[in-house]
Amino acid sequence: MDRVPVSSSNVVSIGYEANTQTLEVEFKSNAVYQYFGVPQQVHENFMNSGSKGQFLQQYIRNVYPTSKVG
Repeated sequence: MDRVPVSSSNVVSIGYEANTQTLEVEFKSNAVYQYFGVPQQVHENFMNSGSKGQFLQQYIRNVYPTSKVG
């Protein structure tokens, strides 16, 4: 999955696959997580948020099923 670099103190890049509603987040710790069943609007709001870490914590983490990649 292609990821787009973002400006964040904790998140390096974000990818999204609309067909499967899979969101992929790469952290500065080099960990990569996939979140499943994420609506496209949530991805768009995430990309446009002022604080990626805060948005992730509030609207994605512990809301959607997740899996660590690798």
